[in-house]
Amino acid sequence: MSLDTPETSTPASARPFQVDLRGVVDLLSRHIYSSPQVYLRELLQNGRDAVTARQKLPGAPAGLLRISPVTDADPVFRFTDNGVGLTATQAAELLSTVGRSSKRDEVLNLRREDFLGQFGVGLLSCFMVSDEIVVRSRSAHGEAPIEWRGHSNGTFSVRELSEAEAAGLPVGTEISLRPRPDDATLLSPARVRELTERFGRYLPVDVQLEQADRSWESVTIPAPFLEPVAAGSSHEEAQLALGTELLGARPLASIEIVVPGTETRGIAYVLPYAPPPSARQASRVYLGRMLLDERVEDLLPDWAFFVRCVINTDGLSPTASRESFVNNEALEYTRTEIGSALRRWIMLQAATAPHVLAGLVSVHQLALKSMAVHDDELAALMLPWLKIETSAGDTTIGEHLERFGELRYTDTVDEFRQVAAIANPESPVVNGGYVYDAALLRQIPALTGQSVTRVEVSDELDSLEAPPLHERQLTAAVEARAEEALTTVQTRVSIRSFQPADLPALYVADQAVLRRIERTKAADIAPGLWSQVISTNDRLLTGKNSGEGERDVRARLCLNWSSPLVRRLAELDDPLVFRRSIELLYAQAMLAGHRPLTTTDRSLMTGALTDLVQLSIGLGDHNLTD
Repeated sequence: MSLDTPETSTPASARPFQVDLRGVVDLLSRHIYSSPQVYLRELLQNGRDAVTARQKLPGAPAGLLRISPVTDADPVFRFTDNGVGLTATQAAELLSTVGRSSKRDEVLNLRREDFLGQFGVGLLSCFMVSDEIVVRSRSAHGEAPIEWRGHSNGTFSVRELSEAEAAGLPVGTEISLRPRPDDATLLSPARVRELTERFGRYLPVDVQLEQADRSWESVTIPAPFLEPVAAGSSHEEAQLALGTELLGARPLASIEIVVPGTETRGIAYVLPYAPPPSARQASRVYLGRMLLDERVEDLLPDWAFFVRCVINTDGLSPTASRESFVNNEALEYTRTEIGSALRRWIMLQAATAPHVLAGLVSVHQLALKSMAVHDDELAALMLPWLKIETSAGDTTIGEHLERFGELRYTDTVDEFRQVAAIANPESPVVNGGYVYDAALLRQIPALTGQSVTRVEVSDELDSLEAPPLHERQLTAAVEARAEEALTTVQTRVSIRSFQPADLPALYVADQAVLRRIERTKAADIAPGLWSQVISTNDRLLTGKNSGEGERDVRARLCLNWSSPLVRRLAELDDPLVFRRSIELLYAQAMLAGHRPLTTTDRSLMTGALTDLVQLSIGLGDHNLTD
């Protein structure tokens, strides 16, 4: 699509498209490029490509790009390169045509992988900061120098320069921009330096900035992330400094990334802190050593949120804005290979540097678990180092298995909270309710041959010691009285002996009970018709799941016969004091088990507390409520 297409008498079916350049510039600024500041990136890309094209010619000088910012003394921004230059025909074809990259390849004799930009769209980005673009160029092939002028109204002109006009113009190209007033800061010395260092400091050609005293300063430096990662090497400090710049803190480790298939190389830095759950993987990516973007989010595997990468690639395809990559097979292959490199590094640390791995696990346990759960070989190495919560305290899987020889776990945090208080210290229970824990624990028998057992809350309760035979009649009566006191909250009562003795009661609810409780809560807060629907559904599900009626899916309050408080309650003759005491034990047990109180539970607890406080301050039985 040409910038300026004259009217012709061609048939309607063959008429060329007309281009509204102002609309194209608006499209670039609003939908393709993220900011007008990319004008300098596009100039650097085009200049680098022109230099690359000239390097293919015999006797070509070393590549050089020079940038003169706008100053008070000179209101014109200039960008020059000593590349291959353009003829008048080439200028008309390349600079006046949107996106003619195929023609550009032919003109400059470049393969696709040799260049970064596209003269058509790339040069148009300069209209985001200026209403006129002036290109003066002398071709390396000896043809007459030319001047191309493009305007934001969609017109352009190309002319050959006379020898007098072209005096002092070397082989290469000079682009001049006179900024619009509201965009002048983007072409000022401070901002131009910032953008040049950001986009082009690692380019393989020398990039120089003009200083206030008319001298030139080079801004290009070696790329430390393209050097091998090795402790004690001459570039180690430069690599760590780059990692510190990227992460805001010194990285835990540096991992070398090499993907020959897509000519991708760089470093993955291990975060010294755990990222927030909502964090996205963000990598700084260079394309042909030109900054593509500082936050590319689709380069790493989903599980690799414990690293940030700085890489350069020559084999991946950028999008039209050149701020991300086309999501194709090459990108998927690169993502997979980067994941493999991270996995190999972790396995190497497990075998040769366990202290490094221990530090990694302490910070990034969740990410490592997400890797291990899908990789048996990695799981075998990682499992001993992963931390777990047990009823006897926090430890690692390796330490737990070494001490106890087997592992007993619950599937959910709810179950663990109920069982942990009464678990045998010689056979503690592991909390498998956290993300990936249960899945990893179930892998232990296949990986190590050691025993792993899932603990059911009801089985654990049934395994507790029953009261002595000579006290069974008394405890049965207490169970009946207590269960009657808890009729409103649909809770069964049983008496067992367990430690510690200062724990008077334990609230127990298996998964069927917890689901019923959630349905009851939903019915309480739902509007009339929906409340009836939920309640009916609850009754149907309760009967279906139990097989023996609704009673079997009620929660259980287990009273501790080893507790002096429970034995004292068994001797109470006052039915009201007994009832209120049982209700308080029920509420206490629910809170100790981290169970939320329903409206009925709170009402029961409030009534019991009120009456017992009245008793304690001596108001008398006549004020108690029944």
